[in-house]
Amino acid sequence: MAIEINDSTFDASVLKSELPVLVDFWAPWCGPCRSVAPVVEELATEYSGRINVAKMNVDESQSVPSKYGIRAIPTLILFKNGEVVDQITGAVSKTNIDALINKAL
Repeated sequence: MAIEINDSTFDASVLKSELPVLVDFWAPWCGPCRSVAPVVEELATEYSGRINVAKMNVDESQSVPSKYGIRAIPTLILFKNGEVVDQITGAVSKTNIDALINKAL
């Protein structure tokens, strides 16, 4: 299951994580965000123990999305050892997200 994070928990949950972390930047009003959310949750279950999955509401937390140049949502960014591995924007397929995750494994 994906964890909810915010500006104040981002460093501890993502940058200092021992596992790679997939962060889903989203907002409740965003239709494409709602369509990709079940896929993100499914991948969180499938990759449990190998990666962490986190969700950040860009309406509630604006500092981190600004730092990483989030201009469109949903944006998925994969972090490993505190560094950005890769990112994708938009409601993409499970196959595309799966390929993103495998870059860090």
